[in-house]
Amino acid sequence: MGNWDSARVSLHPQSDDLDRRTKSFELFVGKGFDAFEVASVIKVLSAANVLLATERFTWSIVSDQPGLLTGRDGMLLRAEPAIPDHGFSDVMIVPGGRARPDAWRARARRMQRMGRGVVLLSDAATAYIKSTRNPPGKVTTHWRDVATLQETGHYENLTNRFAETSGGIITAAGQGATAELIISLLADVLSAPQIAELGSQLLLHTIRKADAEQPKDMADNASLFDARVTQAIKLMEESISEPLSMAELTAKAGLSTRHLERVFRKVFDETPARFYKRLRARRARAMIEETLLPLMDIAIATGFGSPDTLAKAVREEYGMTPSKMRARRKVGLMSESRD
Repeated sequence: MGNWDSARVSLHPQSDDLDRRTKSFELFVGKGFDAFEVASVIKVLSAANVLLATERFTWSIVSDQPGLLTGRDGMLLRAEPAIPDHGFSDVMIVPGGRARPDAWRARARRMQRMGRGVVLLSDAATAYIKSTRNPPGKVTTHWRDVATLQETGHYENLTNRFAETSGGIITAAGQGATAELIISLLADVLSAPQIAELGSQLLLHTIRKADAEQPKDMADNASLFDARVTQAIKLMEESISEPLSMAELTAKAGLSTRHLERVFRKVFDETPARFYKRLRARRARAMIEETLLPLMDIAIATGFGSPDTLAKAVREEYGMTPSKMRARRKVGLMSESRD
């Protein structure tokens, strides 16, 4: 089992004093929080305490909207009030979801000045990158948003790595890599054998390095599919904006059209052409909901060529037009801000 490069994500210098004392974490959540990331953080801290046979790590749930909060997947949490300038933990973690940046930004800045740690996962990292325009130092987020950010602006310090540290703030992919990141934050307290044991208890086959590149799209999960399918999907994903014809695709993949059709029907129960169109519609949806780009620009970026063709493809896939999809997103943001 490999180890994350803990030097890249360490929030505190190693010291004997730190090794002996409790390390406190707070999860700053808002309505629509990411339940998977919250659960991953708590599970790792809990498992580490069991491993050490002592309550070395503590955690609390805080929010600017204290009380009972519902995650976007239906999970319920009771949050304590995040009191300004009071009760700071050693590390603040902001999971993905709908926690507004203005809710946690002031607390994050104060913790930076105090030399304490701030971790922004997935959506929170994306919000930070957008609002800071071009943050100093390297930053990252979930690859899905990395692709969208690169389409919509110039972020010269944006990477596709699992985690980046700059100015006391860790931006990270979150999601399935959350547990590995939290393990890395415990590296100044745990020994190497203990880290390996913790990973084993959590059934982590490997603990990836923070500077490793995130897998992108389905083709990077090569072990899931036949190598021929993986190659075809990779070609599709690399040519979203300028779609290949089936003849070009099969030639590049080194397969006959009939063979490619047979393999895709066996694996996905649909034709390669239909699968390809679904990939492009999925990318279009992300850009419609997460950016303010004109629909014409999105149509070109996803290979549909015109707003009408884009609208037809999105409506077939998701049952609504791009304009309604974008309007629904705006209404959601407005209702959230009124709470």
